Amino acid sequence: MDKQQQAAEPMTEQQVSEWVRAQFQKANLFLAEQGVVMDSVAVQESRYLPPFVAIWKINGIDRKSYWAISGDLPTDVMAFGSAANPRDALRAFSFRWQAQAQQLIDAGIRDQTGADYVKLLINRAEQLYQLFEADDFWNGQPV
Repeated sequence: MDKQQQAAEPMTEQQVSEWVRAQFQKANLFLAEQGVVMDSVAVQESRYLPPFVAIWKINGIDRKSYWAISGDLPTDVMAFGSAANPRDALRAFSFRWQAQAQQLIDAGIRDQTGADYVKLLINRAEQLYQLFEADDFWNGQPV
């Protein structure tokens, strides 16, 4: 079965649960690499769209809160004050990645790995912004 066929089939409840757990571990590891030690997750303010994206509101032991993002995209983190809710956090990550891609382009891409990373940033930034704009996804969900 190829990747496209797998994407067309809905995930089972167990697969979703495993995906969410794996994304949480990925985000937690990234936070630790950034010097942020997690105290708790604000589950009610976190959102998941398997297998694409998970957005987590993380409370650190430093008494600060953060938005962390993981999934089929670069794992990243920003201060909670950058966005008031998960929807706005997706938009903020989208803008950040667009700016980062432009900075890399302006600095000059020297190899295929760099070019591939810039394409990934631009593509995922566009997808996040489309999800941000998708009222049907957010309707009925607390933002």
